[in-house]
Amino acid sequence: MDLKECRQKLDVIDGELVRLFEERMAISEQVASYKAQHDLPVLDAKREEEKLASVRSLTKDARNREAVEELFQKIMELSRSRQEQML
Repeated sequence: MDLKECRQKLDVIDGELVRLFEERMAISEQVASYKAQHDLPVLDAKREEEKLASVRSLTKDARNREAVEELFQKIMELSRSRQEQML
């Protein structure tokens, strides 16, 4: 596979990542609504630790484990920020 083909594949993957991120953030807004209705805090530290453990376990290549954890920490940070804006 040449460089152009690699980049085209990356572009497709990036588009899918953006679509999935936006879908995740929309669901995060639904979570914020639920939390507001039930007087729950935005941060659920136990849930976040469970999620990080889960995504770490999903990595097939150990070299990606730390990066996947960092990625999801950032995603959850952005999600919390969106929820806080809504509350």
